[in-house]
Amino acid sequence: MNVLLVEDEPMALRRLEQILSVNFPEVEIIGRTGSVRDTVQWLRENGARTDVIFMDVELSDGNCFEIFKQTEVSARVIMTTAYDNYAVRAFEVNSIDYLLKPVEIPALRRALERCRNALGGASIEKLLSALGQRPPVGGTFKERFLVKVGERIVPVAADDIACFVSENKGTYLITLDGSKYIINPSLDELAEELDPLRFFRVSRSAIVAKKTVRSVNRLSGSKLSIVSVLPGEIEVSRARVEDFLSWLEK
Repeated sequence: MNVLLVEDEPMALRRLEQILSVNFPEVEIIGRTGSVRDTVQWLRENGARTDVIFMDVELSDGNCFEIFKQTEVSARVIMTTAYDNYAVRAFEVNSIDYLLKPVEIPALRRALERCRNALGGASIEKLLSALGQRPPVGGTFKERFLVKVGERIVPVAADDIACFVSENKGTYLITLDGSKYIINPSLDELAEELDPLRFFRVSRSAIVAKKTVRSVNRLSGSKLSIVSVLPGEIEVSRARVEDFLSWLEK
């Protein structure tokens, strides 16, 4: 597993290097950078051979989110920081994990295991491509979303989601138990990140999970109405009816 360390604090860098070398022999550190500029340049030259990036959030010349704006990041990213207020942004760029400093071995082991699982999905992505289903930017479909509950940030698994809806210029995630949370991505962005075998955009204002569909009613004008596990019904736009019914059969 080829690893890049992005860290501008020498002590934190040495500690992470030592922990990785002693406890994770499968890890090979192939690069070290400490700034946005150097990381962007390094990834442009070596990104194709990088499997995992341990990335500090606050670097010597800005925060790490600038890196994602300036170059493609195809490696799995594990954020490391002393602050917890970047968690939502970290998962918006599809980070595998978000570790608070000082990083502990059990947390590292969990994060690296997630990276192994994600890296093992490469053959699945190729199969989807061969079938004409484009995998999202970054390589894997999104499996978790972070939502705010009061002062806490809570992860919600894709398997627990009933639908996403657009209302009053906001995007909302609704879980199978009916809980509703506002999230940052638009439905257009979500449509690129979600597994198309599990989620379908039924209209401009809704994306539904297959597991939430209980039955379908026909309406006038060739439209459909979905009866789900949630109260109320969701309409399928006329233009999407045929594709929706085919998706239900898969």
